Amino acid sequence: MHEMVKGANVGLATLSEDVGSVVVSLGWSSTTGEGDADVSVLLLDGDGKVRSDVDFCFYNNPVAGNGSVQLLGKTPTADGSEDRISFDLDAVPQDIEKVVVAASRYAGSRFGELDDLRLTLADSAGDGLVRFVVEGADEVSAVIFGELYRRSGEWKFRAVGQGYASGLAGLATDYGVDIDDDAEQEAPEAEAPGPDTAEQPAATGQDGPEPPAHVPAQSRGADPVTGSAPPAAPQEPAAPGPADPAPVPKPARRPRTAKKKVTLPRTAKKSLADNDTWRSARLFPVSALKSDRERETRATSVVLSVMAQVPEFGRRLTAGFGAPAGRMETFTEVTLPHGESPRRPDGVVRVERAGKLWTALVETKTNGNALKPDQVQAYMDIAARRGYEAVITLSNDVALEGSPLVDVRIDRRRKHKVALWHLSWAEVVHQAQMLIRHEGVGNAAHAWLLQELLQYLQHENSGCHGFQNMGAAWVPVRRGIDEETLCQGDARALEVIENWERLVRQVCLRLGGELGQKVLPVQRARRGSDPGARRTELADRLCDQGRLNAEIRIEGTPGVLAITADLRTGKLRTSIEVPAEETGYPLTRAKRLVRRLAEAPADLHIETLVDGQGPGPRGTLERLRPEPADLLPKDGAQITGFRLSLFKGMGNGRGSAETGFIRSVDEAVDRFHAQVVTHVEAPAV
Repeated sequence: MHEMVKGANVGLATLSEDVGSVVVSLGWSSTTGEGDADVSVLLLDGDGKVRSDVDFCFYNNPVAGNGSVQLLGKTPTADGSEDRISFDLDAVPQDIEKVVVAASRYAGSRFGELDDLRLTLADSAGDGLVRFVVEGADEVSAVIFGELYRRSGEWKFRAVGQGYASGLAGLATDYGVDIDDDAEQEAPEAEAPGPDTAEQPAATGQDGPEPPAHVPAQSRGADPVTGSAPPAAPQEPAAPGPADPAPVPKPARRPRTAKKKVTLPRTAKKSLADNDTWRSARLFPVSALKSDRERETRATSVVLSVMAQVPEFGRRLTAGFGAPAGRMETFTEVTLPHGESPRRPDGVVRVERAGKLWTALVETKTNGNALKPDQVQAYMDIAARRGYEAVITLSNDVALEGSPLVDVRIDRRRKHKVALWHLSWAEVVHQAQMLIRHEGVGNAAHAWLLQELLQYLQHENSGCHGFQNMGAAWVPVRRGIDEETLCQGDARALEVIENWERLVRQVCLRLGGELGQKVLPVQRARRGSDPGARRTELADRLCDQGRLNAEIRIEGTPGVLAITADLRTGKLRTSIEVPAEETGYPLTRAKRLVRRLAEAPADLHIETLVDGQGPGPRGTLERLRPEPADLLPKDGAQITGFRLSLFKGMGNGRGSAETGFIRSVDEAVDRFHAQVVTHVEAPAV
């Protein structure tokens, strides 16, 4: 991989032959696991400005440049997370000369609070080409990581590393993004500054003067350069007369976003059926599915057909695999020669762009069936001989970093490279939910198709239910922990750790799809640590302590949701630490917390967090409601926050049946989020 320094540039064609489509990843880590930033991309013309606001690509407008640029979302890594962006360089409009890749923080945060700021660039085969580590961005809230630009008909990359103290608002304004002066309908007038508010001086970026600073909002649905702090009001006259009107505060400014797309309402219309025995006619019926082969065939055909008919969905699933943004066609049960016995992959995806074809073979498994290494190896060999770009596997399993589902042999002597990618059915469901419930698609027919697809995938007969089995090692490990016979280094403990990580990632996909928010697992590991070494350490800890631990971060919540499965006691604990408010007396803070939890379960455990190592007071919400003062430390120690916890019994089985462990984890997370997290607001600063 080509290591770059600030200001250096390199031609992509000199690094790889497969640079028609590339994926850029922006990464960082945080000691607390809570640090995050938002990615944005600006498409600039020859004058160094955006042609219109639609060339500003961010989380409210994730696709730009006629589909040539697409935000793929966050992917957890061993020491943090990465935000991935797909670039179809062959499809970038000809009048675009430069593409700027940036990231910004919100709510007054700075990049100095994050570690290991980095950019990596990979070709369409997934091979890393460029790596750039950003340094010196401590006091800025927005950073340009790098830029792609044209020179003599070829694309080059420049490592920039420029910081903006003025945040994303200053960066966007600098490149010509139109700021809308219309007031937000939902902005309360109480946020307007008083007449004695002093106007702040212009901030200065790391590499030169920048426009006045604004703080971008964090919540999804808000525009990224809407300031959380109100703008300064005009100076009040020294001696206003009685007829002088009161100064009118200028409303918050925001960038115009893309036109509104079609989403389906959450509440269904009243049915016209005579009684509940009538069933709605479905585009993709599941009643006739009887065998695994039938499930695989129909699931493949259903997903591939919707991918071809709904461009947003097809692009969402293939952009991360290096596919260009073009006309897509999909095929099933294709026969391809392979020695004496022809092979029939479950499907083929072809994308045409500017006369060039991108082709991927698809191998599908349903109902928990495992992928067969010999099948995948044969498809990799066929793809290499025929000049295809990728092989995509699709099953209920969830792929982990550093732990491939299928080990294949790649002939390095072949000039043509074939990439092997994996999709989980849970990820397919997640992407469909995000489009039809939260982000929207082009028209109502596309939304209806996605709804029918979702109805099919979530039906119990489809076999497309995601990760549903903790593996053969689950029962022996539980028995070994109970009998205290499980020793460190046991391979079965490592298998349980890997399956636990798969389950947590699937919980994040499901919850994120339902909420329409970013939900990611938090990986607390040393910078640069190997994923395999991290899992081995967790397996040894499981043998000693008998507990499985995980943390997930939900966008917009005040803390990290922790999940603990104690295999010795058979209890599941879900908890969150809420920081204490900075204003008011200690008793006032305790009363406010109890009032916010008025609708929470009575068995909710509340523990006061205090300075120092000792535990603070604790009790159930039922006991604390009449006596919030019981949360106050007797020695007057300073309260730093509160830990809220719910406990429930843990399922025994390794599957997702009613008494299974997987279902019990899903139910525990859903209950805690719905009954506790949604009632806890971030404290006022």
